[in-house]
Amino acid sequence: MHVISRKRLNEFAKTHPDSKASLAHWYGLIKRNNFPSFAELRTIFASADQVGKLTVFNIGGNRVRLIAAIHYNRRKVYIRSVLTHAEYDEQGWKE
Repeated sequence: MHVISRKRLNEFAKTHPDSKASLAHWYGLIKRNNFPSFAELRTIFASADQVGKLTVFNIGGNRVRLIAAIHYNRRKVYIRSVLTHAEYDEQGWKE
């Protein structure tokens, strides 16, 4: 899958260094796999959830939430937000 944009991961990791390894692991798994559907994605990312048209990943023992729009037919993952669990709970990302 092609991830757009890794910059959001790097920016989050810069302010939350404890998440760097977990985000790198997520990135590696996404890049190495081709997921034709959400069901296939769940075979690798069992805790991923669909929220409307977005997919929410729990990363780093549920300390980080990554919100992405995934276009399975084009093999593209658009990172919308990377948030701490507390930021995610505020639900501003839904706007």
